Amino acid sequence: MEKEEAHMRTLIHRSDTRGYAQHGWLESYHTFSFASYYDPQRIQFGALRVLNDDTVAAGQGFGKHPHKNMEIISIPLEGDLAHQDSMGNVKIIKEGELQVMSAGRGIYHSEYNRHDDRPVKFLQIWVIPDKQNVAPRYDQISLNQWAVPDRFYQIVSPYKHDQGVWIHQQAWFSLADLHAGKQARYSLKGAAHGVYLFVLEGQVNVGDETLYRRDGLGTWDVDKIMVEATKTSRLLLIEVPLSAG
Repeated sequence: MEKEEAHMRTLIHRSDTRGYAQHGWLESYHTFSFASYYDPQRIQFGALRVLNDDTVAAGQGFGKHPHKNMEIISIPLEGDLAHQDSMGNVKIIKEGELQVMSAGRGIYHSEYNRHDDRPVKFLQIWVIPDKQNVAPRYDQISLNQWAVPDRFYQIVSPYKHDQGVWIHQQAWFSLADLHAGKQARYSLKGAAHGVYLFVLEGQVNVGDETLYRRDGLGTWDVDKIMVEATKTSRLLLIEVPLSAG
């Protein structure tokens, strides 16, 4: 283990300890407290407030509803989402793309499964912003232009002209697609930040911990982490300020 990892502080969220909701048209796993799921020990990880793993049935979805002062990131994992909002956007968000909305002083939006013959699976992520009541905004990108094998590649940052999309928070999101036996290093960008690692697929080692599909690991008091894939794996890494919110 490298010196930077020797005294790392961690928390582990196993996939089967997440909150769960089954509404017929929606199956949702909650890493952090959300809706009827409440755990005082799992409210948020710094500025990371929501990490929901959602499956929406064919032809179903979330009707028009409001948000305010939240950075909302959606990442389709399978299938396509049909989106409409009060800013006038009418979009389709596909697997391999990412959507971000800054709710700011207030928006309404809806998200539906575009298809009538299969479910859509996506991550719904909320980050607490560092600015209140900003003008609402929308962005959508393809992730394929930055994808590289066996290392972390950035998809979200605080900066408008940086790689990926930007949000109103000193936070960075990265993905990694690792072949079995490969390692990837991530260096934190901010002081007093932490990293939350979510295993989308596969199996990895981080220090002495083994993480499996849909497990999450939060770590802090560390400058960098090394992840080793013991199976072909896909990972989402989120760096956030720990003091936010």
